[in-house]
Amino acid sequence: MLNVGAVLLVLAGIYLGVSFVQVLTFGRHDQSRTVDAIVVMGAANYDGRPSPVLKSRLDHAVDLWRRKLAPLVVVTGGKLPGDRFTEAATSAQYLTTAGVPGDAIVQESNGRTSLQELEAVASLLRDRGLRSVLLVSDPYHARRIVGVSGELGLAAWSSPTRTSPEKLNHLGPHYAQETIGLALAHIIGYRHLEWFERL
Repeated sequence: MLNVGAVLLVLAGIYLGVSFVQVLTFGRHDQSRTVDAIVVMGAANYDGRPSPVLKSRLDHAVDLWRRKLAPLVVVTGGKLPGDRFTEAATSAQYLTTAGVPGDAIVQESNGRTSLQELEAVASLLRDRGLRSVLLVSDPYHARRIVGVSGELGLAAWSSPTRTSPEKLNHLGPHYAQETIGLALAHIIGYRHLEWFERL
């Protein structure tokens, strides 16, 4: 007689395995195309200087902007207690120094999670009559932020940075979290996962 618990465990393992493959393969594809706005997901800043992870995202966004894929670059991210600068402000300053005009940069400086950032971005763009976005983040992050954006009514594609300084031995926890998040999102939806981002 089949052990129901063992069967369920195997099925759960297969489900997580499929989710992992989706996260991994999605992050390997660059979906660059002409859109209304390039959106750079926030990452840490060090007193007004972008962290290496944030810098790699911003450098990639500058390249996309120079290719004339969008007239706007939206930078996201608030600040932690004790920070003097928001991630968005640090990103905007970096982009300006790199040659992106100030009037081509839009800041979203309140979000602390991907969902909060993208909700604010969706609202900002909606007010401007814009909808399509090219999302810039690390490869492991790509599948979820496209899914979140879709639920928020954005037409979203991903262009992951290929120069992230994240080391291979540090990527395991990121991919594990994104795999579990994707598996849950298929069941409860992306917009109900904010609690998961805070773990």
